[in-house]
Amino acid sequence: MSHEVEILLVDDSAEDVELTVLALRRHKLSNDIQIAEDGAEALDFLFCRGPHKERSFSHPPKLVLLDLKLPKVDGLEVLKEIRGNERTKAIPVVILTSSKEQRDLIDGYNLGVSAYIQKPVDFDQFSETIRQIGMFWLLINQPPPAGAFLARKAQGV
Repeated sequence: MSHEVEILLVDDSAEDVELTVLALRRHKLSNDIQIAEDGAEALDFLFCRGPHKERSFSHPPKLVLLDLKLPKVDGLEVLKEIRGNERTKAIPVVILTSSKEQRDLIDGYNLGVSAYIQKPVDFDQFSETIRQIGMFWLLINQPPPAGAFLARKAQGV
């Protein structure tokens, strides 16, 4: 897989995945969406290992939409690993969860999440939330170029 993935969607709810992809495509925000159904699969994709070993670190996703309650590796651990690696720490990560736990919100920000959004229950609100996320993170936000942190580290900055 050599093409650039715009969004890595990490969610074990087939229904939420379907609604998210539908909303992104309806608003013409992204066609290149990679789906991971658990935290381990997300990490394999991001770190180009296992079934994703042919991927290149030079094409990170522009955005990770991350659920918290995941099988194998939970969302906060995924976030911790993303932020702990020079090659992935600049990737915007938006927690998109049904969790109402204040502890999850606090832990997410302490680990460096870019944004924390509670999934709306209403379909129209959910669709509008996804539209706004996509508009901001894919069209308005200016992310650093891939490898920017590695280049700075190599220069001793």
